[in-house]
Amino acid sequence: MRIALDAMGGDHAPRNMIAGAQLAMAELPRIDTLFLVGDESRIKSEMQALGFHDPRIEIVHTTEVVDMHDSAVKAIRQKKNSSISVATDLVKQGRAQAVVSAGHTGAAVAAATVKLRTLRGIERAAIGTPFPNLHGTCLLIDAGASVDSRPIHLFQQAVMGSVYMKHLFGIKDPVIGLMSNGEEEGKGTEVTREVFDMLRNAPGLNFRGNIEGRDLANADVHVAVCDGFVGNILLKGSEGIARAMMHLLKEAFTASLPRKILAGLLKPAMKSALHKMNYENYGGSPLLGVNGVCIIAHGSSSPLAMKNALRVATENIQHAVSSNIEERIEFCRPTPTNAEAASRP
Repeated sequence: MRIALDAMGGDHAPRNMIAGAQLAMAELPRIDTLFLVGDESRIKSEMQALGFHDPRIEIVHTTEVVDMHDSAVKAIRQKKNSSISVATDLVKQGRAQAVVSAGHTGAAVAAATVKLRTLRGIERAAIGTPFPNLHGTCLLIDAGASVDSRPIHLFQQAVMGSVYMKHLFGIKDPVIGLMSNGEEEGKGTEVTREVFDMLRNAPGLNFRGNIEGRDLANADVHVAVCDGFVGNILLKGSEGIARAMMHLLKEAFTASLPRKILAGLLKPAMKSALHKMNYENYGGSPLLGVNGVCIIAHGSSSPLAMKNALRVATENIQHAVSSNIEERIEFCRPTPTNAEAASRP
């Protein structure tokens, strides 16, 4: 497998990217070539500091980096020698099978959409983010690729999410839920009510109905469908609550000597629970719907998170997710009436 890593993307680039690559190359023998895309001198300096030498590494030098304040589309058009742009070009040219980046999410989405194009039958790509809950893992889609969506986009997200959970997580018939402000059929916006009808009538989809925000952590659903505006708020809100809870627990367990002793006794159980909730173990989120593999990692990714993002890339290649999406979207095509209504501006 051949993977292109945006070595300059992320809050701690290129250090964490190179350290993550070192972990990946030691643990993932399926990677035949890993392209480290970015400033060659900085990449070599980090590799030397880590004692990282591997004949499967190929450095691709670039002179530009997309900053977080850059406009996504303008950055791709004006910074053609940026690390994310060149890394995506490697996939477009067939030299790499996947691109992985922890940099500017909008730029990664724009680069993949513009350069790789969307799959046959897919109008818009979407980010699918694994969300751990009491029953296992739920894929939140879209988690921020697009802030406004038409019914057909949400319908296609449901299909893509179902394919992903089936092939990557081994779930035979993934349960799909539609994010809304109530479980009742008539709840939601005009868009979500129309999507509800499309999903209910589509062949081959295990659609449960509407779900609420609390169901991400509690309900036995495998795919949670929403537009990118809602999904990103849900994701960032959950991250904020998790950090606040950790801070409050730390304060509570260190307030007195008896509580510190209790904390020591509970440490193994807490560590086990936190392991399941730790985003580092999930690595990255796939941009589903593009003609190739694009994995988007958290901006503050640690080396462990980057290693797992590269692992997710290998799994997407291995399971031919894009091909399976094209096949499934053709089978699950909505009825003509709904499709016509969904395509209205």
